[in-house]
Amino acid sequence: MSAKEWLAGFATLLGVDAPTAEEIRDLLALAGDAAHASERIAAPVACWLVARAGISPGEERQRLEEWKAKGE
Repeated sequence: MSAKEWLAGFATLLGVDAPTAEEIRDLLALAGDAAHASERIAAPVACWLVARAGISPGEERQRLEEWKAKGE
């Protein structure tokens, strides 16, 4: 089973739409940023925080870039 198929099935189980290719790209970029900036554990937790905040992965990328530009 491909990742796309697995995510589609899991999304159905959760009663939500599967992520778009753009959303997946943005989440993977966030996970990479989080894992490289601290510890690997930060990657999935950062993605969970985005979901908990109720913002889109695209909005998250914009906020993260602003935060990184501030040097924090």
